Amino acid sequence: MALQTVTLRLPDLIYRQIERSARRMRRSVEDELVVVVSSALPTLEDLPADIVDDLAQLAYLTDAELWQAARSALSRRDSERMQALLLKRQCEELSTAEEREAKRLAYRSDRTMLVRAQAAVLLKDRGHDISSLRPTLAAA
Repeated sequence: MALQTVTLRLPDLIYRQIERSARRMRRSVEDELVVVVSSALPTLEDLPADIVDDLAQLAYLTDAELWQAARSALSRRDSERMQALLLKRQCEELSTAEEREAKRLAYRSDRTMLVRAQAAVLLKDRGHDISSLRPTLAAA
């Protein structure tokens, strides 16, 4: 694995926190910073590149935009269609077109769920109470 050198200027308070944590864990400050940065990043290796890009861009949104993302959902029409295709698949084989449509809707559903989850994490990290976020199946 290639390593990159980075010069990082930290406020004293943050540096002392990292230093204490490094001492507790018997690591160097540099190794502790690698652990902290790594743990702050989601594990995204298995996701499609476009979803990884979308999730990374969430960090640049305002709080209001994050709240909107955290409350996003599939349209009612897409949600109902996905349910209908899933039910049909249980009883009979889907046509090729229906299978493509089911995969497309599942992809959109998964992407929406990941965006919502990441937006909620970012809001919580920014100090917001996210308990008002409730799972929704479809937008009104």
